[in-house]
Amino acid sequence: MTGIKELYRYRNLFSELVRKGIVLKYRRSYLGVVWSMIEPLLTMMVLTVVFGTLLGHHEKAFSVYILSGRLIYSLFSQSTTAALKSIRQNEGLIKKVYVPKILYPVSAVVFNYVLFIISLIVLAGVSLVLGVYPTKKLLLIIIPLAILFIFSVGAGLVLSTLGTFFRDLEYLWNVALMLVMYTCAIFYYPDAILHSDVYWILKMNPLFCIIANFRSCLFGGNMDMWMLGYSSIFAVFTLILGYWIFEKNKNKFILYL
Repeated sequence: MTGIKELYRYRNLFSELVRKGIVLKYRRSYLGVVWSMIEPLLTMMVLTVVFGTLLGHHEKAFSVYILSGRLIYSLFSQSTTAALKSIRQNEGLIKKVYVPKILYPVSAVVFNYVLFIISLIVLAGVSLVLGVYPTKKLLLIIIPLAILFIFSVGAGLVLSTLGTFFRDLEYLWNVALMLVMYTCAIFYYPDAILHSDVYWILKMNPLFCIIANFRSCLFGGNMDMWMLGYSSIFAVFTLILGYWIFEKNKNKFILYL
């Protein structure tokens, strides 16, 4: 509750940090925010051509399948990476004036969510063009997105804390994200390994569970209740753990900046 009160008390500064994050992300870019719509579209085209050819998936819906998974993974990847760097990137402000330090990693996650919402325009357009039409179950899409937000904030708090003390964590996290990507079934159907001995690796990845339920809502299917429950518990646990670690170590940040 203390963290929520600080976010509310400094809400004007928080919104300014979110705006600053968006501006800095596209600084010296001619396309600016428009790139957040173009980039996933180009990535989808490349992945569809490559993996659609290799795996023999030529149906139109495969492009929507890839794009939806890629958007969710990119959101998690970019928001947690931005949160990891947030304390060190704002060390000048931290040394000069008191600002609740929790604002930095949380704002890093939020501004990436803002860009993600913009990129959903591309997903909606591609879905309609390729014949994936919305159903009533599309309204439930907010549930996996809310779980992802909680999970991203929690992971961001953990990473921002550890990243302040261990500078090399940024490189290790990039490697970890690569492993996470391959266990999220972004560009392949998990049915191929459904009954194999390694399927448990997918189901124990909370991000895969979130992506699977996001796709289910998008394609008009039913969410997997086990995946929903598991990802929810994992996300809440990560948030509690992240907040505890952050609060316990935040006063030591100044010694490592």
